[in-house]
Amino acid sequence: MEFSKEQLFDFYQTMATCRAFESRVSELFAAGKIPGFVHLSLGQEAIAAGVFACVEKDDKCGLHHRSHGEMIAKGGDINKMMAELFGKATGTCKGKGGSMHLADMDMGLLGANGILGAGFAIAAGAAFACRYNETNDITLCLFGDGQSNRGPLHESFNVAALWKLPIVWICENNGFGLSNPVKGHLATDNVSDRAAAYGMPGVTVDGNDVLAVYETTQEAVKRARRGDGPSLLEFKTWRWHGHFEGDPGLYKDPKDQEEWLKKDPIPRLGNMLIKKKYATQEDLDQMKAIGEAKIDAAVKFAEESPWPDASELYTDVYDRQL
Repeated sequence: MEFSKEQLFDFYQTMATCRAFESRVSELFAAGKIPGFVHLSLGQEAIAAGVFACVEKDDKCGLHHRSHGEMIAKGGDINKMMAELFGKATGTCKGKGGSMHLADMDMGLLGANGILGAGFAIAAGAAFACRYNETNDITLCLFGDGQSNRGPLHESFNVAALWKLPIVWICENNGFGLSNPVKGHLATDNVSDRAAAYGMPGVTVDGNDVLAVYETTQEAVKRARRGDGPSLLEFKTWRWHGHFEGDPGLYKDPKDQEEWLKKDPIPRLGNMLIKKKYATQEDLDQMKAIGEAKIDAAVKFAEESPWPDASELYTDVYDRQL
């Protein structure tokens, strides 16, 4: 597949902005300015950039607890995202969700989820709504390799395949379910091997190659949109940090970490741009600077935003009486 200079630049800019956002969040969390838990996807930026270049604004997406990059790539408001992490009233969830429960319904982002595997059924329901309402929208569901062993995955895969729902299942296989390496919790070689049991396509791709991610996702999106049902995509990558910020990641083999750092998706694409003479190093540095400037503005917005008023404590909180 041939990519235009503009497409390649968009991929690079998106990855650079995702990297800048999470790098700053890591610093702010360490400084005690961000409360709660934070899970970062540093090193996984090619997946967010490649996947969300394939979808439309009205397409829906179920997220997991490591989804900052996905929200940025889908077009989420970076200022509101940062404010949410700070717990401020101007956040996407009015400061009540934090990093693990980010959502932006206006962008079709159905919400990150702190409950492992809870996003599967939510995404299947959203895909059913797309079909029931006879729209041309589709749904994506992103999840980690650790989530792939949860029961709701199988229930949701089955109903999606049975009813040919317009959904694309996307596993971000970053090598670990918390601290447990994939070989310690997965009985098959690939998560995508499970697709055969439900009669849907399954494919495993290099998740640090943004172009391969885009091409694979584009095909699955087209399949879902034309009514041919779900697909399971597995993008193999590596998270640079521990499971959460504060986790030193001592369970990682230093040699593996070193090898994966060499596969950084950002310079990988940058080197291609330079080789093709589409860009100079100065051009790439400028794109990184644009991303950094956006994050500077977002931090300023978050720091200057008000805290939620005490009167909002029970707003949007529902109590179902049994």
